[in-house]
Amino acid sequence: MIYHKALLLKILIAEDDPSSRLLLKTTLEKWEHDVVATSDGRAAWEVLEQDEAPSLAILDWMMPGFDGVELCRRIREAPALRRMYVILLTAKSNKDDIVIGLQSGADDYIIKPFYREELRARMNVGVRVVELQEDLAKRVRDLEIALSNVNQLQGLLPICSYCKKIRDDSNYWQQVENYIGSHSEARFSHSVCPECYEVHIEPQINKLRSELGNRAK
Repeated sequence: MIYHKALLLKILIAEDDPSSRLLLKTTLEKWEHDVVATSDGRAAWEVLEQDEAPSLAILDWMMPGFDGVELCRRIREAPALRRMYVILLTAKSNKDDIVIGLQSGADDYIIKPFYREELRARMNVGVRVVELQEDLAKRVRDLEIALSNVNQLQGLLPICSYCKKIRDDSNYWQQVENYIGSHSEARFSHSVCPECYEVHIEPQINKLRSELGNRAK
């Protein structure tokens, strides 16, 4: 069977049954994930409140402290945790119960006792979602940096009326292209506009032609 090449994640397990908790932890660690296992909802919430919280959580529905549904609600209400992928682990197979679990904020569910290959398949879905979210977050950061670079060129720039040099914050005058190049990712290729060609270049060409004509006589 072919599996998605999974991103290795930090995963939270909240399961009060010792046998199920050990089985989950051992299985996920065999798949090379970093696993934090807790035995009740309150301990799980304490883990989630720490810095660098797990990216994915597998929560038992029925357990002491906060149950899985309550934990889902708390996760979705916490700005820092809203992107976390949550799988609800439950012995409840009634459709109405499953709807309640998903409405609480769970992304997926697994019926206990779980089938190992089903767990792996659903885990891979969660991993792909986390990967996409991390990639999107990186793109947003890159965009913010790019916008920050652009913003550096906004506002009032002191420019010489004659030579068109720009004064920087250190009171140093430099060419426009040097200033923009040091404040953004812009790079320049030089050319000559028609007006400057007529004023500056064409007279030089005519002068050169005249000199060459005189030498030829």
